[in-house]
Amino acid sequence: MIFTDIVPELKSTMPGLRGRLLPNQSLAELTWFRVGGPAQVLFMPEDEADLAYLLEHLPAEIPVTVVGLGSNLIVRDGGVPGVVIRLGRGFNEVTVESGNRIRAGTAVPDVKVSRAAQEAALAGLAFFRGIPGAVGGALRMNGGAYGRETKDALIEARGVDRRGRVRVFSNGDMHYTYRHCGAPEEVIFTQALFQGSPGDPAAIAAEMDKITESREATQPIKSRTGGSTFKNPQGHKAWQLIDAAGCRGLKVGDAQVSEMHCNFLINLGGAAAADIEMLGETVRQRVKESSGVELEWEIKRIGAMKPPQ
Repeated sequence: MIFTDIVPELKSTMPGLRGRLLPNQSLAELTWFRVGGPAQVLFMPEDEADLAYLLEHLPAEIPVTVVGLGSNLIVRDGGVPGVVIRLGRGFNEVTVESGNRIRAGTAVPDVKVSRAAQEAALAGLAFFRGIPGAVGGALRMNGGAYGRETKDALIEARGVDRRGRVRVFSNGDMHYTYRHCGAPEEVIFTQALFQGSPGDPAAIAAEMDKITESREATQPIKSRTGGSTFKNPQGHKAWQLIDAAGCRGLKVGDAQVSEMHCNFLINLGGAAAADIEMLGETVRQRVKESSGVELEWEIKRIGAMKPPQ
């Protein structure tokens, strides 16, 4: 799939842009599944002001999509039209502030937040060790693990809207529910402020080690996977419903339901995005037939299906 190259046009209308604009840039290597087509344009802003400049001047008809570390993401084989924004070096600082607080850019891996908290003797943020993504994804999905969620630690989030305006959202403004954020979809988060509490560094380190050991023992983290595939329905565990429907080890092409943890899909090496998504839909169908429960995707899916050859 090759998109029309609109980079020259964008550069001419936005001469003040400092970040990199790349046409028809492959996204497969940016995702944990290692699948998917290209971005029509991949933009990596230098900092928040650069991001705001692009959003303010970008024509309204050009769609905008944000990707982070690609851990909870399927990029479809047809690629992603418009501008795909990936936050990098200008958004990866972590600082400890007064009042037992930590401020983190949204490109910071969640594990770095937990490490910074541990080193600063701040309890309450160790759960971030169990989330395989970056702060931006945790904000947008109310990411959680091992009994805590982002909403339990967030003071406020900062972001830029589609008109290029910087906005700050309190915890309440985020309208969090399970694996859901009610802040406007158009907002691209740039940083977050988290609340910790005084703790013992050794005890916090032990808690993080326990989380690491648990993940390694129960999840296929060394495989090409996208993390938890489906949300846990009310009163159920997704993996148990999937197992009961006989889907453990199920394959579509080179995509497989993990034998280790049924709520993880893995790319055995040669899967296309369509194989992974079809496998997920097959699992949903079988669980619905088996239990009457309709599983909801937790993994985000973006882009266009590849047209038939």
